[in-house]
Amino acid sequence: MRATVDIYLLLCKYLSLTMFSPSVFHPVSSSLPSSCQLQKQFHLNGMHKAGDVVLGGLFEIHYHSVFPEISFTWEPQQPSCQGFDILGFSYAQTMAFAIDEINRNSSLLPNVTLGYSIYDNCDTLGVAFRGALMLASGREEQLLDENCLGSPPVLGIVGDSSSTSSIAISSVLGLYKMPMVSYFATCACLSDQQQFPSFFRTIPSDAFQVRAMLQILKQFGWTWVGMLISDDDYGLHAARSLQSDLAQSGRGCLAYLEVLPWSNDPVEHRRIVNVMKKSTARVVIAFAHESHMVHLMEEVVKQNVTGLQWMASEAWTAATLLQTPHLMPYLGGTLGIAIRRGEIPGLRDFLLGTRPGKVTKNNYGNSIFWEYTFQCRFSPPPAGWLDTGGALCTGQEDLESAVTEFLDVSDLRAQYNVYKAVYALAYALDDMLQCVPGRGPFSGHSCASLQKLQPWQLVHYLDRVNFTTAFGDQVSFDENGDALPIYDVMNWCWLPDGSITVHNVGVVKKSASTGEELTLDEDRIFWNFEPQKPPRSVCSESCPPGTRIARRKGEPVCCFDCIPCSNGKFSNETDCISCPEDFWSSPQRDHCIPKTIEFLSYHEPLGICLTTASLLGTLICTIVLGVFIYHRSTPMVRANNSELSFLLLLSLKLCFLCSLLFIGRPRLWTCQLRHAAFGISFVLCVSCILVKTMVVLAVFKASKPGGGASLKWFGAVQQRGTVLVLTSIQAAICTAWLVSSTPTPHKNTQYHSDKIVYECVIGSTVGFAVLLGYIGFLAILSLLLAFLARNLPDNFNEAKLITFSMLIFCAVWVAFIPAYINSPGKYADAVEVFAIMASSFGLLMALFGPKCFIILLRPERNTKKAIMGRGTSKK
Repeated sequence: MRATVDIYLLLCKYLSLTMFSPSVFHPVSSSLPSSCQLQKQFHLNGMHKAGDVVLGGLFEIHYHSVFPEISFTWEPQQPSCQGFDILGFSYAQTMAFAIDEINRNSSLLPNVTLGYSIYDNCDTLGVAFRGALMLASGREEQLLDENCLGSPPVLGIVGDSSSTSSIAISSVLGLYKMPMVSYFATCACLSDQQQFPSFFRTIPSDAFQVRAMLQILKQFGWTWVGMLISDDDYGLHAARSLQSDLAQSGRGCLAYLEVLPWSNDPVEHRRIVNVMKKSTARVVIAFAHESHMVHLMEEVVKQNVTGLQWMASEAWTAATLLQTPHLMPYLGGTLGIAIRRGEIPGLRDFLLGTRPGKVTKNNYGNSIFWEYTFQCRFSPPPAGWLDTGGALCTGQEDLESAVTEFLDVSDLRAQYNVYKAVYALAYALDDMLQCVPGRGPFSGHSCASLQKLQPWQLVHYLDRVNFTTAFGDQVSFDENGDALPIYDVMNWCWLPDGSITVHNVGVVKKSASTGEELTLDEDRIFWNFEPQKPPRSVCSESCPPGTRIARRKGEPVCCFDCIPCSNGKFSNETDCISCPEDFWSSPQRDHCIPKTIEFLSYHEPLGICLTTASLLGTLICTIVLGVFIYHRSTPMVRANNSELSFLLLLSLKLCFLCSLLFIGRPRLWTCQLRHAAFGISFVLCVSCILVKTMVVLAVFKASKPGGGASLKWFGAVQQRGTVLVLTSIQAAICTAWLVSSTPTPHKNTQYHSDKIVYECVIGSTVGFAVLLGYIGFLAILSLLLAFLARNLPDNFNEAKLITFSMLIFCAVWVAFIPAYINSPGKYADAVEVFAIMASSFGLLMALFGPKCFIILLRPERNTKKAIMGRGTSKK
């Protein structure tokens, strides 16, 4: 279709150059007779009125043309216009009324009479184009005088109604800057001032109409729609604009896009309706003409396709031919974009003055209108007309009592645009004629004169025209020649009594301050559904909270699946996003909640058990220490080196207490103190055991001949000094560790994604390893010395107890290392606390259990004689 129009435009431009050539305007030569006649041309049906300045008009008085067969073996016959369009005729009469009203207005164009030349375009591009060229060139078949001068060319044209015709005509008239003001052509392409520099219109472009429809779709949440378009510039440009706007906004998708055929093609209509039935889209946008919709609805009724919400473009929103009880079950509830309604005072009285007469170039259409309205024929009637019951027209019929939409001025829309178009040309002409010489906009600050008006001069003033109608609407054109965008939103209402009405339910307009704005009165909208609510039209329902959109391959973006958000993410409207660092997704994945904070707490069962065990061990150590202090003078206590025993019990108490530093929320001071206290306490403990073992060996050697010197060099002072030196070494290790790389509290999220594990980072692994290694060295040394002394006489059996205790100690800490490494979070602290207490209880029970048993339960054995006798009896 686009290619056909382009070819036609090239041909039209060629014809226009021929018609505008000087030879055409001066066809008379000296050889011609005094009465000359131009070559016979295509005859156009029109209405004319003389004036100082003539305005042209192109209107659809007939909606169909029949072209005769052309074989070029006889003279070509003219096409005939058929199918009287009463609305098109009312548009033409509105232009005549507006010019008559202007001529009677003394404040607008005083001393200037406007005339008009109006042609019937027969809803055919070729006829409309010929009419436009006739208006622009002033050529007519009949000449006005013997000088072969035809009617003067018009200064501007009101029309055309069709976008395709307007494109073709404006592309040619634009070469000569002939202004053309359309009242019905809405194609967005006509806003291109580079291609159509002299085109203006009083109706918003389809670009705004499409955006208005998108706002309605947004208002009701319709994201999945079908679209039907006419096979012309009107439909194709609207489809392109809608697709572009949908893609940019991301708020909707087209389920299908079908082009309606121009002719009544049952096969194609059946295919299109089948597509509509199979689609899940319940909203259908139709950018088409009334004739397209009539043929389509025949097939819709035949297949009984109900449950659709129709959205109508302005081309068929007010189509009375579709507003019938037969179609309302299907089209009821239609929402349509309509041209802004206006009021024209005095128009009805003017229309009532329409009277038939002899068909001439000045009153073409009146008689046809009369015959159409009263279903009669003027004499002579067509053959057989009277035989079939037809009546003859008298011309005296009462027009006011006739039932005709011609006189209905309650819903003036296209007529109002015609009215504004005529006034726009008149105001521009008035501004041009009021120009003050020397202050004009043209070269040398000149002005236009009434005797030499040029169409291109009027274009300059049309760009700047600004006036307000009697109805209160402001009329002006933007830089693209478009009027202020405003549309009414109409609703097809099917009343309970079976009557049909189309009422206004809203308005969509654009203003400089607020931009595009849609106002809807939803309570007044009639929905053709049960219940009376707007339908749902989506390809996929919105994803519930906690899920995200997963696009379906090869399908529009409106069609998707919903999959749950992964751990640590929550969903907003379209996608899953990660929670902040210290938060985690809720179980429903619909919001973020603070992560669970985990550490070895005093309030949990594990922490309570370990705390209880630690305090119990401390209590036992205190009790044992009390027992030893109370029985310090007994042989059992004295024989076991009471000073080292007291120091050992004190170190074990510190070991039990230091385990408490591993329980509770880690803080800087607890992290720094826990390992230092643990390391020093255990070194003090193991040092005491090591010294006790060395004392046992020294005593055994001293009991042999010549061995007394061993006790001399390992007396009480040396014992204390050895313990102090060994413990000081560990203290130095801890100090160096804390200074170089001190342990600090840390939020660890590596163990569990949904938890924050508070732990102490040891800082230096080397420092921690040296600390444990030193304890292990002393423990192994004590174990070796005790193992060497295991076979000493019974009265020196302390070595066996030390051996057993050190075996327990080493076994615990050897098992601790892999368990600690493989335990995450708080369980690592629990393992370390367990190792501390297990080794401490092992030392306490192994070293002091048997002694306490004798002291408390077997006091008869707590004598020097018993201890020595036990040794003697075994010799």
